[in-house]
Amino acid sequence: MGKQSSSLVYQVFQHRFPATSKRFFYFLPISLALTALLLIFIYTSTTANVTKTHSQSTLYLQTLPSLVNNIDQTSNLPIVPFEDNEDEDDNLFADPSRRQTSQWLLGNIFGLIDGNDTNNKEAYHDGDIFLQDYKQMNKSLKIYVYPHSKDDPFANVLLPPDTDCKGNYASELMFKKALMESHFVTKDPNEAHLFYMPFSISSMRSDPRIDVHGIPDFVQNYISNITLKYPYWNRTGGADHFYVACHSIGKIAFEKAFVARLNVIQLVCSSTYFPSSYLPHKDASMPQVWPRGGDPPNLLTSQRKRLAFFAGAVNSPVRIALLKVWENDTEIFAHFGRLHTPYSEQFLGSKFCIHVKGFEVNTARVADALFYGCVPIILANHYDLPFSDILNWKSFSVVVHHIDIPVLKKILQGISNEEFAMLQSNALRVRKHFQWHTPPIDFDAFHMSMYELWKRRSVVRVRLTPSMEFM
Repeated sequence: MGKQSSSLVYQVFQHRFPATSKRFFYFLPISLALTALLLIFIYTSTTANVTKTHSQSTLYLQTLPSLVNNIDQTSNLPIVPFEDNEDEDDNLFADPSRRQTSQWLLGNIFGLIDGNDTNNKEAYHDGDIFLQDYKQMNKSLKIYVYPHSKDDPFANVLLPPDTDCKGNYASELMFKKALMESHFVTKDPNEAHLFYMPFSISSMRSDPRIDVHGIPDFVQNYISNITLKYPYWNRTGGADHFYVACHSIGKIAFEKAFVARLNVIQLVCSSTYFPSSYLPHKDASMPQVWPRGGDPPNLLTSQRKRLAFFAGAVNSPVRIALLKVWENDTEIFAHFGRLHTPYSEQFLGSKFCIHVKGFEVNTARVADALFYGCVPIILANHYDLPFSDILNWKSFSVVVHHIDIPVLKKILQGISNEEFAMLQSNALRVRKHFQWHTPPIDFDAFHMSMYELWKRRSVVRVRLTPSMEFM
């Protein structure tokens, strides 16, 4: 039976496939093998130069560990201790072959790479939708602020300041002050979309009764108190509650209230994708702003003689890398320490102003750059940039990966005069969103932050009966 079956298959094969087809099946495996070898050869040839270029472009990285120890011997610049808490993708000593293409190469400014259809000449992702939603927010959003008296022992932490807000972390206090002077506040919890816990992280940090290490205990006790006194937290587990923090120490505020941290909306300046404590779909980014007096200046591009500028402390591997490459450059002014000239002169005299990650991804340099009409360069991986779901950051800034520090000048020199004019024009257009006012005015940093909160409000609200309100 087996012999008959084999014979039948052979006869069918002989009948259906002529001699030329038989030769085809014989040479097919050989052809495939040769094709594979050819492709491997082409791939090896084309990637050899790229690998060589990558290794040459990161020679500076190999000397950075010794630079950290020796920089204070070769310079009078202060070194601030830091901890590198980033992963391998963000590590300056990692394999540079993994770096991404800059947005300014190969026409990516117009969204021609990576399937991005966004027109990067537009400052807003969709200005019409934003304006429509903004009007609705401005008309309907209501915030209930947990009340505290001036006699409270921690009134300095819970109430808005009576004096002008100044300094690096002013945004936190400016928000509280602007909110209390706005029409968004309601005294009726039933019409509130959100509930504001008005404790100030920066005030707690400077209060010797609390100090940095006591912040988690203060927050835990605060939540316990409002949970016992009011019914609003319990009905959502805190999902319709929010707090504001501009100092990076705010990330430890909920260390002793872990479950609450998963629900509470965080409006923070140190908005980074890297730690698990920040969730972009739940939390929101707020700009860190050092309040500058007077109206923002406008200086023509032709009067900006320097290509790029940075000044600041040496407190991160990224800043050390910037120093290693560009400290002695004539076009990129990288200064570490205090300036001997007014800060504003450098901003007004430079086309690009560099924001470099320090202890955290955020600094006030982005808002400063926009205030002085200087196009920001963002050197801060994993930074959830403020209002990035509204603003098209590629239209008014240059976002550069840490690993591209050696080619920073090439990237900036590759930007044409027309492209720079577009960037600066959009920077002047959006800078109103990075300024605080008391009382607040339309489209300023306060209203933009309120818009971010409005988008994170709960669609379903539970209305409490009078008996439930006073349980």
